[in-house]
Amino acid sequence: MTKRDLKIVFMGTPDFAVATLKALIDNKYNIVGVITAPDRPAGRGRQLRASAVKQFALEHNLEVLQPTNLKSEAFITELKQLNANLQIIVAFRMLPKVVWQMPEYGTFNLHASLLPNYRGAAPIHWAIINGETKTGVTTFFIDEKIDTGAIILKEEIEISSNETVGTLHDRLMTIGSDLVIDTVIQIENNTVETYIQPQSNNLKTAYKLNRENCKIDWNQSLESVYNKIRGLNPFPSAWCYLNNDSEIETVKIYAIEKLEAKHKLKNGAIAIEDNEMRVACKNGFILVKELQLPNKRKMDVKSLLNGYEFKKNAKLS
Repeated sequence: MTKRDLKIVFMGTPDFAVATLKALIDNKYNIVGVITAPDRPAGRGRQLRASAVKQFALEHNLEVLQPTNLKSEAFITELKQLNANLQIIVAFRMLPKVVWQMPEYGTFNLHASLLPNYRGAAPIHWAIINGETKTGVTTFFIDEKIDTGAIILKEEIEISSNETVGTLHDRLMTIGSDLVIDTVIQIENNTVETYIQPQSNNLKTAYKLNRENCKIDWNQSLESVYNKIRGLNPFPSAWCYLNNDSEIETVKIYAIEKLEAKHKLKNGAIAIEDNEMRVACKNGFILVKELQLPNKRKMDVKSLLNGYEFKKNAKLS
């Protein structure tokens, strides 16, 4: 069987997408163009910073396009001129039909969940926040809606009990890049067999993260609080208010452990003992190992306690 001669346009923006672009290059695929987000102001100086995908693409002498409007005539013309017959999407924005219908062999996406569950912007975070014990990656051909297209391949992995979004992100990034290569091989050999995503009214959604849904509710169960914090560690981070005497500050909490125990403390109460910070909630305590106070660097609790005093009635809320 004669292999198809693939000419690929790759679309992506963050580090998660770089691993796939690297895998395509390492496997000698013909990347005729890379589409990524425009440079954004970043850091204290608000200097323009290129996306991770753009930096990597330029290092490998690939042509880069950075459209602000995916429907603009100028961008559509530039995209057509690349003459691609396959488009691969990893961690990019929603495409208009005129774009995803363009290539002869279609446009497929890598999504970091086992579709149809966790469609949406933050599937890795929500899998941990919701206490899932397994997740994975899926490739599918794009259609009119978000993450609903015909599935090509899936790969499932287990989520460990102390997993953070950081560690799971990196594992899925690697597994996902391998799955994309497997998918490209099938397209190259014209052996793809897709199946339609099952319909259900009970699907879990990967809602976009915002300030409100990243806030810790210390009135929830120990397990729920534990999952929430590790599902947001290290990015964008879980937060809450620290009430310390008359001061109320916003704090971010990162590394934690959990301790099941009976106690009579109010939810959110802080107990300091032997350089250890315990926060009370239903069924036990969250042991805070690393946190960040306003305008301070992230630090471990032992270092914090060397120069910071929690008052007797200090609490998190």
